Amino acid sequence: MYVKAVAQASFIAASLLSAALSQAEGIRDYRNVAISGDGERLVAIETPPAVGGQRQHAAIVVRDGSNGRILWASDPCGSCSYDRPSWSPNGKSVAFIGSDSKAGSATLYVAEQGKARAVAVVKGVANTARWSPDSKTVALLATPGAKKETGATAAGARLVGEIGSEEDAQRIATVPAAGGELKLLSPDDTFIYEYDWTPDGKGFVATGAKGNGDNNWWVAKLAYVDAATGALRIIASPTTQLNMPRVSPDGKTVAYIGGLMSDFGSIGGDLYTVPLAGGEPKNITPGFKGTFNGLAWKRKGLVGTALMGDQQTALAVDASSGKIEKLWSAAVTSSGSDGRLSFSADGSMAAGTVEDYEHAQHIVAGRLPQLSQVTHDNDDSAPQVAVRNIAWTNEGFNVQGWLLGPQKTEAGKTYPMVVRVHGGPASAVTPRYIAADGGGDALVRELVKKGYYVFLPNPRGSYGQGQDFARANRRDFGGGDLRDIQAGIDAVLKTVPVDGERLGIMGHSYGGFMTMWTVTHSHRFKAAVAGAGIANWISYYGQNGIDQWMIPFFGASMYDDPAIYRQLSPIETIKHAKTPTFIYVGERDVETPAVQSMEFWHGLRAMGVPTTLVIYQDEGHSIRKPEHQRDQRERTIAWFDKYLGK
Repeated sequence: MYVKAVAQASFIAASLLSAALSQAEGIRDYRNVAISGDGERLVAIETPPAVGGQRQHAAIVVRDGSNGRILWASDPCGSCSYDRPSWSPNGKSVAFIGSDSKAGSATLYVAEQGKARAVAVVKGVANTARWSPDSKTVALLATPGAKKETGATAAGARLVGEIGSEEDAQRIATVPAAGGELKLLSPDDTFIYEYDWTPDGKGFVATGAKGNGDNNWWVAKLAYVDAATGALRIIASPTTQLNMPRVSPDGKTVAYIGGLMSDFGSIGGDLYTVPLAGGEPKNITPGFKGTFNGLAWKRKGLVGTALMGDQQTALAVDASSGKIEKLWSAAVTSSGSDGRLSFSADGSMAAGTVEDYEHAQHIVAGRLPQLSQVTHDNDDSAPQVAVRNIAWTNEGFNVQGWLLGPQKTEAGKTYPMVVRVHGGPASAVTPRYIAADGGGDALVRELVKKGYYVFLPNPRGSYGQGQDFARANRRDFGGGDLRDIQAGIDAVLKTVPVDGERLGIMGHSYGGFMTMWTVTHSHRFKAAVAGAGIANWISYYGQNGIDQWMIPFFGASMYDDPAIYRQLSPIETIKHAKTPTFIYVGERDVETPAVQSMEFWHGLRAMGVPTTLVIYQDEGHSIRKPEHQRDQRERTIAWFDKYLGK
């Protein structure tokens, strides 16, 4: 393992974003569950439990939707990672993409009864296979000759040569399901983020933007792409970020999720509709006290999923009136091909993976509102932590978070606590299983095992309480959201035996910024770990690869309103810092470049504050290499042990 240390201390932070990439002994992993149109079968990417600490290879697995019995499985490429299996409308076939990073290629497969055949190969990267309504054609998103993996969290291309002269373009492509020539459709100057077929099979509705794909999602437009010619027509230019465009069965209307979003893939907002012919988008769910994170337009109407407080919910929505009917809810983290669940063709049935802090991942399926557990591979996985749902009010807001701690405590003893602030900020902490070994959130497991409580708040700016709550930290990063967190800590101290003099704070990305901000504005915490944070919004604006995300949150560019960027920069108040702080970042981080962490580390050293900076070689915004994850985890625990008196 190569670790570039930029300080003398020997404590290195743990991985926050990427803990779930490891795999637990004894835990079967399920991803990308999709239910067939008739609701009778399920397909998912499944990974068997690790053996001897070694991760096993995933396979495409088809199960009976009523009892979870495996019908067939396919694993045609032992060196590939698989992406989002998709059912053909006639229910006979599954399409999926296998990506071989070493070979630099992606293969589109079509499988029936366990037999997979290669339909097309892309020299580059590809994802998101989708069938035409007549089951004769498969579309996908392809980036021929890609210079990096898709997405801003992946490690960036090396910055050498003429910068910005050539940009990757992710394009809609089609190929006959029986095999044939791959046809690139959408314009080569436009990066397509998401797409869906129109019901007549003659085109696509898509989100896209010209220029750099990492940077421009925040200004993406809603477009129609002709399936014959590839011609692109703008449908709408929303003032919000947008996700999951879906077309009505009559082909006249597009629905999408729109809202203030800080990251592609972290979906949250209200539901909007707009004519496919073009027009002004209409918010059909204004004032909704939750955050939509999934959407499908089925024969019976709109169905979707939303986070409402601590509950993941399935909802039916009337596209005309916006009337909402709750179909299902549970305090879990769920996932499926239509967001947080996958819905049958008429929307009456659903399936997905679910988990919470005490129960390992499993697949549920059934006719709404009853979803029944249909897989039992992980039933023997016991709870490893005690869990409390903490709710409090602050400055007129209802706030919620999760508190994890030891299952048994000693009478009269008090315990240290670490507060972990989530990234985003437009995101939310939802329950994920804490495994006994290996996978899941291994850092939290190890902290709790050593006698720490871990507090995971969802302050203003988070999802789950509606758009007013999600927008409440605009131009106020570190202000109201920190006050919410402080009030949440006060609520915890009244609930469990936490020692208020032994508090730590940590976070990654926006959570890394919040950690930097907190240690320059509060002396309440005795230790801190800042992962991939932002120290100086002024310099960050010109260094990062995604500056478009900042304007919706700051209200203007740094060039037009530098005062607010300076006001919210932790480096401006570095002289107030006293908290020992470990800082870590990926060498090729596009979202929060390593120089930001270096700037904060330099400032802390100048102030005489104990600090360490580690830059992990070849890593991007997500720390992915197992040896780096393990190193972070071990050293961050040692950092908290040293300064919280363990």
